[in-house]
Amino acid sequence: MAASELYTKYARVWIPDPEEVWKSAELLKDYKPGDKVLQLRLEEGKDLEYSLDPKTKELPPLRNPDILVGENDLTALSYLHEPAVLHNLKVRFIDSKLIYTYCGIVLVAINPYEQLPIYGEDIINAYSGQNMGDMDPHIFAVAEEAYKQMARDERNQSIIVSGESGAGKTVSAKYAMRYFATVSGSASEANVEEKVLASNPIMESIGNAKTTRNDNSSRFGKYIEIGFDKRYRIIGANMRTYLLEKSRVVFQAEEERNYHIFYQLCASAALPEFKTLRLGNANYFHYTKQGGSPVIDGVDDAKEMVNTRQACTLLGISDSYQMGIFRILAGILHLGNVEFASRDSDSCTVPPKHEPLTIFCDLMGVEYEEMAHWLCHRKLATATETYIKPISKLHAINARDALAKHIYANLFNWIVDHVNKALHATVKQHSFIGVLDIYGFETFEINSFEQFCINYANEKLQQQFNMHVFKLEQEEYMKEQIPWTLIDFYDNQPCINLIEAKMGVLDLLDEECKMPKGSDDSWAQKLYNTHLNKCALFEKPRMSNKAFIIKHFADKVEYQCEGFLEKNKDTVYEEQIRVLKSSKKFKLLPELFQDEEKVLSPTSAAPSGRVPLSRMPVKPAKARPGQASKEHKKTVGHQFRNSLHLLMETLNATTPHYVRCIKPNDFKFPFTFDEKRAVQQLRACGVLETIRISAAGFPSRWTYQEFFSRYRVLMKQKDVLGDRKQTCKNVLEKLIQDKDKYQFGKTKIFFRAGQVAYLEKIRADKLRAACIRIQKTIRGWLMRKKYMRMRKAAITIQRHVRGYQARCYAKFLRRTRAAITIQKFQRMYVVRKRYQCMRDATIALQALLRGYMVRNKYQMMLREHKSVVIQKHVRGWLARRRYRRTLQAIVYLQCCYRRMMAKRELKKLKIEARSVERYKKLHIGLENKIMQLQRKIDEQNKEYKSLLEKMNNLEITYSTETEKLRSDVERLRMSEEEAKNATNRVLSLQEEIAKLRKELHQTQSEKKSIEERADKYKHETEQLVSELKEQNSLLKTEKEELNRRIHDQAREITESMEKKLVEETKQLELDLNDERLRYQNLLNEFSRLEERYDDLKDEMNLMVSIPKPGHKRTDSTHSSNESEYTFSSEITEAEDLPLRMEQEPSEKKAALDMSLFLKLQKRVSELEQEKQSLQDELDRKEEQALRAKAKEEERPPIRGAELEYESLKRQELESENKKLKNELNELQKALTETRAPEVTAPGAPAYRVLLDQLTSVSEELEVRKEEVLILRSQLVSQKEAIQPKHTMTDATILLEDVQKMKDKGEIAQAYIGLKETNRQSPQDYHMLNEDGELWLAYEGLKQANRLLESQLQSQKKSHENELESLRGEIQSLKEENNRQQQLLAQNLQLPPEARIEASLQHEITRLTNENLDLMEQLEKQDKTVRKLKKQLKVFAKKIGELEVGQMENISPGQIIDEPIRPVNIPRKEKDFQGMLEYKKEDEQKLVKNLILELKPRGVAVNLIPGLPAYILFMCVRHADYLNDDQKVRSLLTSTINGIKKVLKKRGDDFETVSFWLSNTCRFLHCLKQYSGEEGFMKHNTPRQNEHCLTNFDLAEYRQVLSDLAIQIYQQLVRVLENILQPMIVSGMLEHETIQGVSGVKPTGLRKRTSSIADEGTYTLDSIIRQLNSFHSVMCQHGMDPELIKQVVKQMFYIIGAVTLNNLLLRKDMCSWSKGMQIRYNVSQLEEWLRDKNLMNSGAKETLEPLIQAAQLLQVKKKTDEDAEAICSMCNALTTAQIVKVLNLYTPVNEFEERVLVSFIRTIQVRLRDRKDSPQLLMDAKHIFPVTFPFNPSSLALETIQIPASLGLGFISRV
Repeated sequence: MAASELYTKYARVWIPDPEEVWKSAELLKDYKPGDKVLQLRLEEGKDLEYSLDPKTKELPPLRNPDILVGENDLTALSYLHEPAVLHNLKVRFIDSKLIYTYCGIVLVAINPYEQLPIYGEDIINAYSGQNMGDMDPHIFAVAEEAYKQMARDERNQSIIVSGESGAGKTVSAKYAMRYFATVSGSASEANVEEKVLASNPIMESIGNAKTTRNDNSSRFGKYIEIGFDKRYRIIGANMRTYLLEKSRVVFQAEEERNYHIFYQLCASAALPEFKTLRLGNANYFHYTKQGGSPVIDGVDDAKEMVNTRQACTLLGISDSYQMGIFRILAGILHLGNVEFASRDSDSCTVPPKHEPLTIFCDLMGVEYEEMAHWLCHRKLATATETYIKPISKLHAINARDALAKHIYANLFNWIVDHVNKALHATVKQHSFIGVLDIYGFETFEINSFEQFCINYANEKLQQQFNMHVFKLEQEEYMKEQIPWTLIDFYDNQPCINLIEAKMGVLDLLDEECKMPKGSDDSWAQKLYNTHLNKCALFEKPRMSNKAFIIKHFADKVEYQCEGFLEKNKDTVYEEQIRVLKSSKKFKLLPELFQDEEKVLSPTSAAPSGRVPLSRMPVKPAKARPGQASKEHKKTVGHQFRNSLHLLMETLNATTPHYVRCIKPNDFKFPFTFDEKRAVQQLRACGVLETIRISAAGFPSRWTYQEFFSRYRVLMKQKDVLGDRKQTCKNVLEKLIQDKDKYQFGKTKIFFRAGQVAYLEKIRADKLRAACIRIQKTIRGWLMRKKYMRMRKAAITIQRHVRGYQARCYAKFLRRTRAAITIQKFQRMYVVRKRYQCMRDATIALQALLRGYMVRNKYQMMLREHKSVVIQKHVRGWLARRRYRRTLQAIVYLQCCYRRMMAKRELKKLKIEARSVERYKKLHIGLENKIMQLQRKIDEQNKEYKSLLEKMNNLEITYSTETEKLRSDVERLRMSEEEAKNATNRVLSLQEEIAKLRKELHQTQSEKKSIEERADKYKHETEQLVSELKEQNSLLKTEKEELNRRIHDQAREITESMEKKLVEETKQLELDLNDERLRYQNLLNEFSRLEERYDDLKDEMNLMVSIPKPGHKRTDSTHSSNESEYTFSSEITEAEDLPLRMEQEPSEKKAALDMSLFLKLQKRVSELEQEKQSLQDELDRKEEQALRAKAKEEERPPIRGAELEYESLKRQELESENKKLKNELNELQKALTETRAPEVTAPGAPAYRVLLDQLTSVSEELEVRKEEVLILRSQLVSQKEAIQPKHTMTDATILLEDVQKMKDKGEIAQAYIGLKETNRQSPQDYHMLNEDGELWLAYEGLKQANRLLESQLQSQKKSHENELESLRGEIQSLKEENNRQQQLLAQNLQLPPEARIEASLQHEITRLTNENLDLMEQLEKQDKTVRKLKKQLKVFAKKIGELEVGQMENISPGQIIDEPIRPVNIPRKEKDFQGMLEYKKEDEQKLVKNLILELKPRGVAVNLIPGLPAYILFMCVRHADYLNDDQKVRSLLTSTINGIKKVLKKRGDDFETVSFWLSNTCRFLHCLKQYSGEEGFMKHNTPRQNEHCLTNFDLAEYRQVLSDLAIQIYQQLVRVLENILQPMIVSGMLEHETIQGVSGVKPTGLRKRTSSIADEGTYTLDSIIRQLNSFHSVMCQHGMDPELIKQVVKQMFYIIGAVTLNNLLLRKDMCSWSKGMQIRYNVSQLEEWLRDKNLMNSGAKETLEPLIQAAQLLQVKKKTDEDAEAICSMCNALTTAQIVKVLNLYTPVNEFEERVLVSFIRTIQVRLRDRKDSPQLLMDAKHIFPVTFPFNPSSLALETIQIPASLGLGFISRV
């Protein structure tokens, strides 16, 4: 197609860049033919004009679509050129962290400089057996391809690993060898990889050195042949070395080092064994100090020396030989320090007694003089004479260096030879895979002879590589029958001819070396004369006459001629060698040089006995020497050319596989990509040449179906025909007009470079146009819908808005009117308020003014009034004073006057008294008075009479009263006397009162003082109390804070403990599963060893055709395995001794297995003990958790204790019910099996035994119950620390109650009532169980409980008495409280510190006393418990004796003839006992018919499931009935061996394995169900209990059968895995269950498996059909449902693990559409689980990692929220798996977006703290530990019928 169609606007191109090599740019406008400039825009946004070359007018290379970037195969790129390759590698390396990429047949490996988890054994298993194109690129894929082709084509293979120093060649070779060692199954046979790795330290020490580019650069090439036998298992290896850089021994460039071994020796010089070597610092020796860098950072040479010596020991090099090696190496160092003194220009000499030479001679064991002589002289031999000629100082130094190099090279070859001996295989080799680890193309600033040889070897390898690629292309075209056109590819044969042809560089170099006076300059001139201007590949530098340039396939290289001749000649004088050979003190030294004559070099051919399968025999890598004396005369170039030719012959005789290692940067930074260095290496290693060859032909290849699936969108419906091939042809003719751009093959379509990109562009345009049309339609519909919604909303809004506006306007009018009214009133109010204000202010002013005036007036009037008052009072006082004075004067005058007048009147009266008239006047007045007095006298007389009468009465009364008074007087007199006496006493008392009053006064004064002090103290106390209250409040707050903290801490501790408990529980469960898994793995290994032992025994039986005379062999299987499963736990050793003596001959043969079995059995017992300890620990942890939870629940102390007591009581009663049931069963048997009526009568022995046993059982029940309750309640009370005395009191009461309840009469009465109750309702017995025992026990317990309740009710009085005692205790507590208050008062007087200490001491004392009381009570209870236990044991013993005696007294006839209830026993015609009888000689026939020759399909369809197991158990029952231990042992052993034999014979048949797994489990369950153990008899019927084994305990055989079942289960899982394995990847990943969701991307040379379902392709339906088949077979065989669930879980785990592992290793599967396919497939599997009712089997959980991986492919992957969601969602995936999926995520279409590197970094940061396994892949071989839950059978043994088809007529039912 025209360039104008591709170079359009927005097309992206690559342009050269000096820094990044290539830069991406985008066209800003279309290119038109004739344009000289392209308008481009760089990715950073900068615009530029790109000028085209005016001569070539070559356009810049186009960039591939983003969908093709990051492809696994570079040939899948549509545009194949250098920038596309570089960009693809960079994207994979930097963004996806993928270091491997295919480039056609080449694997490009980029050194990550970081350890990656992609080399584990799980990765090896994932790649094993896979096609190379089906998995992501990996070194393991190349190794698997080589291994597969070797086995398939029977042709030897080679893996050629090349690259620069430090690119990772050795590591890649090592991983390839590890793969071969793992997949070939040779891990236990010949660990060749480990041996080769063990040789690495010594090979690195003697062959590696520090260079400017690599601290551990390999300075030699090696080719390791890994040999395989006919079964393709590794049997040995051989190593060939090429071109050791000997010049490094004597010269190192700046910043470089010599070989590591020299520096290791110098670093270890202080060791005692190295003292004789006389070594020193590395800077002392000339050969180690030239580079000026004797130390490597991070490398300890002394430690490396230890590793080297250990490697030598592992490779079989003895200590003496090691010291010999170190002596030689030390001698080389000392030889380098030998100096020469010039005598003249042509001769020199060694200084006398030169120390370095002396040490060298001592170490080598040669003469000093002889060595010194031949260092300075040489021997010249002519035809007739021999001359000894001195040499110059320069020649002597060169000869010394040549000798050192020669010694080192021979030592190197000797060590390599010993490595080969260690790796040599003794078995005949059938084929081999060679791994070539060789140096890549090198170019430095100064290139010498070594670089010339290296580049020459790379030219040869590149030629071979080109030819191989060309050949593969040609084969592909011929296979597809398309026209073959010659591809023009670079042929480097001219360059090779320039180097190795006649008159080539090497030929001229050898010729110049033969010239007597040849030099580097003359050789350079010969080169110029021969090749300059004659060969286009040869050039001469402009500024130099001592250099030349060769154009290699990778680059031009300028070589400096200086040193070429000397390095090529590598001249070593024979005389010096002869001196070294003559050493007699040092045996190793002559051995080095004898190898040149006797032994082939390490680069020779393979050892004899190896027969290669190649069409051309592999020749030696080095020609056999002709004459040993001339071997050293061959030039280095000649030797290297010969060895290289032979290497090429070897490679040409094998199928090559190429690995190109790339060094991404020179600084060893992890995942850092230097484009310049990468391009340089890509050019040098031939990757770009491969790309060019591919691009020259048809690099893109599609099958017709893939093309149709991918480009179906470009076709119309009418174009789709039934013939896919014709449809593709028609479409392509329309799409691509130029028919030369594609070719149609038989199965594929071939495209030229760029055509797929064009088709992708058309497809993307079509999809984009379709998307635009869909978007247009949908957007139009959405917009119309949006418009209608908006229009409707707008109308609604308008309606509401207009209504709102109208309402607002009306409201506005109303508000306006209201506002006017409001304004009116407001203004009026304001004016009125203002007026009122003014008025109030005026009035106030007036009032103030008037008040002021009135107050002033009032003040004035008040002052006037007060003045008047004062005046009034003053005037009054003055007037009164004047008046009083006047009055006094008047009164005085009056007195004086009246006295005078009185005196005058007195005189007149005295005169009148003497006259009669006065008397008359007086008598008139007296008469009147007399009359009055007469009346008064009359009245008085009347009164007197009345008074007289009264007086008479009074006299009478008086007389009586007088008498009374007299008596009273007498009495009063006596009282008077007493009063007198009392008066005396009163006087004394008064005196005392006076004293007391005096004392009272004193006391009152003291009281006042005391009160004053008390007030003062009270005040102080109040202050102290206030302070204490403050402190108390602070302490309360602190206490509350502390309590809160303690509560929080307790809650946190409880939560943490619960979490820890849960974690520990989970960990213990995991440990238990691990132990179970380990045990089952041991069983698996044991079974494997057992099978191997049987195979070896069978082989020995075949080898020994004639048996020894007199020896009679039994059946091999029986004799070898009989002892394995023979246990004698039920018999003594003395009884077993004859059996052991009889079995000794067979046991000798089985000694190995038996010892192993015993070890395994011991290990099993240890594991069981460990399991038990783990279980105990788990129970203890659970108990702790329950106690902690109970603590939280028991916060209310008293009610919590009561509830706990009640719950404990209920639990104990329930637990004891079961024990009582068993006891009642035994007693009922003892009663019902007798026929005598007197047995059950009251007073009979059985009746007494029954009563006694009931009593003892009740006592034991109550004692143990109360003991547990008391102890637990005490523990609870001690924990709660609340009212311990009450708890102990309650416990004491309960114990007393229990003791009171031990009334045998009441219990006997209860039992009689129980019997009557039982007889009333016999018809209901079967409602609970078959024989009514449980109902009997339940009713008896109910009666006993009723009695107990009545007893408890009768104890209320005792409780009342106890209340009185409690009141007394309350009183004592009150007294104690008073005492505490006194103590508190005392403490208050103490200082605070002493107060706290005293309170603490008091509390400690109190708690100690309480604890002592509790301990005493606990001891009493313990004594009581021990006493009761002893009594219980005595009673139990007596009961046992009574039962035995009673049973002895009852005869069998009585038991048979006299039933208790004959009505309830049904009669049968014949009662079978569920046993099968057979003869001892029929045992082998039984095993043969029932096990070995039984067809599972017929049994499963027609007979009872598990019938063989039932038959075998019934046979065992009969042998147990006969008490024949030999028969039991023989039958069980034969059964086990027979099952093993049939599984060994038909172990690949799923039906057989499933059938015998089911029957083995059923047999195991029968042995448990009928063992007689209580735990296994819960679900048995009485009849089944009668069928229990009576004589033998087969518990050990149950363990053997359990182990056998585990082995069968593991074999079943392996069969399942082998059947499912081929289906999983195809059905779950590759097949498109939902057609059309995912398209096929363009692929490269390594074609993927097609996802389109062909006839032979597995689909999801295939998997589901297979699962249905498995499930139906297991159900038909009657397998336990729990076991079926475990098998299904294992199957789903295999499906999930294999699918996820392939997803993680396949980049093309990590896309959004594939995630949808996986989720749909998983949903179908879940639907299958639901249909089969297996959702609770745990199978769905095993698919969780796969489900989360599919979700991860589909979720959004952009923002931090997405990262958080991914981290929370993918909890079943490890961090490595999440990152791997994100790195591998690849868009299938251009519309999908890639995951950004920053997003992946965010995920890694968020998952940094997650602790999970660093393993990338799931272990698909993991088998979950299997358990066999007990599953009893309801089938009655006596009802089983034996069909005639089984051929068991010799067995009879019993």
